[in-house]
Amino acid sequence: MKLLNTYTIEIKKSKFIAYLYQISTKEEVKEIYENLKKEHKKARHIPYAYLLTNTAGKTDDKEPSGTSGMPIYQVLERSQLINHAIFVVRYFGGTKLGAGPLMRAYHTSALKVTEKNDCQTP
Repeated sequence: MKLLNTYTIEIKKSKFIAYLYQISTKEEVKEIYENLKKEHKKARHIPYAYLLTNTAGKTDDKEPSGTSGMPIYQVLERSQLINHAIFVVRYFGGTKLGAGPLMRAYHTSALKVTEKNDCQTP
């Protein structure tokens, strides 16, 4: 696993920190998730998505269903970023964003972290 890029955005005092990794196994996804949980102890949620040649996965990590894992996954799929994972650490700022703005926040974070890096698939 290799960290390729990070991107941070703040929306209504909530901070979204996106991480883009190059990965080769599902085990690496679990390891990255655990490491981010330790590093960001006060973060409310860490949803993520990954795309490998033979499998894919996503999680909302206790955000409302479909508001975080799916928008992140769609960025990976549309960009054809096979063997990559995107994690977005969210620090809750005290204001609920609502489903639409929340989905846009995760989608934008995921999109920006991939654009900034100009990722290439292997």
